[in-house]
Amino acid sequence: MSLIDNLKWRYATKKMNGETVPQEKLDYILEAARLAPSSSGLQPFKIFVISNKNLKEKIKPVAFNQSQITDSSHLLVFAAWDRYTLEKIEGVFNKTMEERDLPYETMDDYKKQLWGMYEPLGNEWQANHTAKQTYISLGIALSAAAEQKVDATPMEGFVSQELDELLGLDKLGLKSSVIVALGYRDAENDWLVNLKKVRTPKEQFITELK
Repeated sequence: MSLIDNLKWRYATKKMNGETVPQEKLDYILEAARLAPSSSGLQPFKIFVISNKNLKEKIKPVAFNQSQITDSSHLLVFAAWDRYTLEKIEGVFNKTMEERDLPYETMDDYKKQLWGMYEPLGNEWQANHTAKQTYISLGIALSAAAEQKVDATPMEGFVSQELDELLGLDKLGLKSSVIVALGYRDAENDWLVNLKKVRTPKEQFITELK
């Protein structure tokens, strides 16, 4: 199937059946998410993969008791850096230079320029910027899941601070930005499964400026 066909197939599954997603499919989705682009290639976030039933039960009330939390095979938590630091930026670029067999100082001017822009903007702007990067990865993960015929429900309906405390993300300098329930649809009990996919018509959605 084409990417367009896969995207037509997928929907935000409201009821999952608890069936386990095979490891090779999970790995494929996670690798697609890892390969996603990010601003300046910094990848200022991590993905936490949760399959433990007891932990998902603890997360459920933090996510307004949405059933996908516990009925999913795996729960992905995208957690972004709570802020940028020069040390974090240097760490990423130094690793890149190592992988490319180039001197660390190759990117010195760009590192200074980047930090010179980010530092004055403050922690709130920085946290918003890092969170935005997770959504690029999220979109690619959702597309990969559709390709693998794995249902994936992106969810912002959770209390970020409580989830951060529960998972210890705050102690790692991270903030949860979005979560994704992976699994398989319960077609007999999901009210949304057979409803028509509705999107803004092309002529209203796209404007060509010539």
